[in-house]
Amino acid sequence: MDKQQFWDLIEAARRPDPDDAEAVVGRATALLAARARQEILAAQQLLWDLMAESYRGDLWGAAYLINGGCSDDGFDYFRGWLIVQGREVFERAVAGPDSLAELPSVREAAAKHEDLECEHTLGLAWDAHLAATGEQMSGDCYTIAYPEIAFGWDFDDEEETVRRLPRLAALYGE
Repeated sequence: MDKQQFWDLIEAARRPDPDDAEAVVGRATALLAARARQEILAAQQLLWDLMAESYRGDLWGAAYLINGGCSDDGFDYFRGWLIVQGREVFERAVAGPDSLAELPSVREAAAKHEDLECEHTLGLAWDAHLAATGEQMSGDCYTIAYPEIAFGWDFDDEEETVRRLPRLAALYGE
């Protein structure tokens, strides 16, 4: 499995209801479990490569604003949600986190004061492997290589947040 095939799997799992992240993960897990063991292992590495790619301070700031705070685990779960939004949304958000303000799901979450996170994404390949083989995936079959992170600003500094994330700040402002 390569990166494009991983994204194709996510896109297929987004049908018929792309806004229910947990359901997307369930469908993606079933689709992945139908593949060869080596593809499942490759998907695990690809997932964690995407988690590393999205390990950015400005994106953490967006998650902090959207979810009303964001711990280390919370940032993982937010990025899990982001991955199941599909490649286009993921890549736009990594390049410019304020682009998230364009998404109807983000606008709806802002109006309803709901968090955007999906912890189950992190276990997608793990669960697929268990379903396909009946065995736990070995922890040494993938690596996680997070880059150094530069936060850039104090996320509680409202003026700086408005400057850096103007559209999101307008959605989530008091």
